[in-house]
Amino acid sequence: MSHILIQNGYVITMDGPPIRNGVVLIEDSKITYVGTEVQQAQHIIDAKGCVVMPGLVNVHNHAAMTLFRGYSDDLPLKEWLEEHIWPAEAQLKDEDVYHGTLLACLEMIRSGTTAFADMYFFMDQAARAVEESGMRASLSHGMIELFDKAKGDADLKEGIRFAKKWNNAADGRITTMYGPHAPNTCSKEFLARVTTQARSDNIGMHIHILETKAELLEMKEKYSMCSIHLLDEIGFLDHNVLAAHCVWLSSGDIDILAEKRVNIVHCPVSNMKLASGIAPVPELLNRGANVALGTDGCASNNSLDMFEEMKTAALLHKVNSMDPTALPANQILKMATVNGAKALKIPAGQIKAGALADIIIVDMQRPHLLPNHDLESHLVYAAKGSDVRTTIVNGRVLMEDGVVVSLNQEKVMEQAADSALKLIQRVNEQ
Repeated sequence: MSHILIQNGYVITMDGPPIRNGVVLIEDSKITYVGTEVQQAQHIIDAKGCVVMPGLVNVHNHAAMTLFRGYSDDLPLKEWLEEHIWPAEAQLKDEDVYHGTLLACLEMIRSGTTAFADMYFFMDQAARAVEESGMRASLSHGMIELFDKAKGDADLKEGIRFAKKWNNAADGRITTMYGPHAPNTCSKEFLARVTTQARSDNIGMHIHILETKAELLEMKEKYSMCSIHLLDEIGFLDHNVLAAHCVWLSSGDIDILAEKRVNIVHCPVSNMKLASGIAPVPELLNRGANVALGTDGCASNNSLDMFEEMKTAALLHKVNSMDPTALPANQILKMATVNGAKALKIPAGQIKAGALADIIIVDMQRPHLLPNHDLESHLVYAAKGSDVRTTIVNGRVLMEDGVVVSLNQEKVMEQAADSALKLIQRVNEQ
C-alpha cells in the first residue's frame, strides 16, 4: 500500500471550513485522513505556502481538438464548423486523436484538471492516451447522425462497442457515455434509440443542447418545440445526462432541467468566442440544477485552463446581470470541483476521508497571489493554471513541483505539433 502525506498547506476541503497547516493522508487511491494531526507516510509533500484543494473537473471537452488550436479563429459558428472544422476533422487519423489527446492531458495535468468528459472520434486512441497519462475521464464516441439512418446505425454500433470496451478501464479511471451530438444534428428517432440503449446499459449520455439561437429556431420550425421539450418528450433527460452549453433556455426549460436533475455544463469562454450567447447559470443554480464548468475544445476556446474558465464565468455573469454579487468565488469553486465530480459520478471533488485522491497543490507564493486576504477568492480571480505545483489523480502523483512525471512532455509536444502540421497539409490538398 502506497502512502502519500501532504502537510503544512491551506486545505480547501469543499466539505467544510478550510484547514490551516492541514494534513492530508492518501493511501492507495483514496484519502484516509484530513486534519491537523501528524501522520506517517513513505512520500511526504510539503505544501507550505500553498493551497491544497480538489482537482478541477472539466465536464465538456473535445480533447484532440488541441490540434486545431488557433485554426480558423474569429468566424461565425456555422461557417467555422461547416467550412473549416468539419472538413478538417474529415482528414483526422486515429494517431492524430492519440497525439492530440495526449497534448490535452499534458495541458490539463499542468493546469490542475484531474478529470474531464470528452466526446470525439477515434475514441480508442483517446482512451489509450488517458490511460497512459494517469488522468480520469468520461469518454464517448461522438455520434452525428445527420438524419441518415445508415450513418446512425454505424455510429450507434461504434458507440456501443466503445462504451462496453472501455467502461471502468484503467483501474476505474475511465468511464464511458453515449455521445449523440445535438438535437438538431440527430433525428428524434435516433435520439430515442440512444436513450433506450443508454438506459439498458446503465450509462449516461453526453450531448450539446441549445448552444445557439439558430438551433432554437431550427427546432421550433421542425418540431414546433425547442430542444429541451423534444428531449423531455422522448424521455431522454435525467440525472445521467451531461447537457453542454444550454444557452438559449426559457424559464420552462430551466424548470424541466432542474426537475429532471440534468447536469448542465457551462462553457463561458467558448460561448463568448463563438458569440453563441450567455447561459442563464444563476437562474439554473437558483432552481437547484447541478451546473458544472467545461472549456469545450481548443478550437473554440484555445485553452484548457480551468482557472481561466472559473474567472470568466464569474465575471461574465456579474456584468450580464449588473450584479457584483452574482456567482461569488466559493460558488464558482464548487462548480469546478463538487458539481463537476457529481456530474461525472466521481466520488471526488472534495477533500475528505473516503473520497478519491484527486488533489492539486497551488503555489500561492507568487506576486499576483499576494497578500493572502482571501485564498478562495484568489483561486478564482487571480490564479492561473501555471500556478499549479502538484497534481495527483487516484492517489498517483502525475506532476510534482512543476515536473510532469506521468508523461514525456517534450515527446508529447513534438508529436502533437507534427500531427497537426500533417493534418492541415492533408486538408489543404483537398
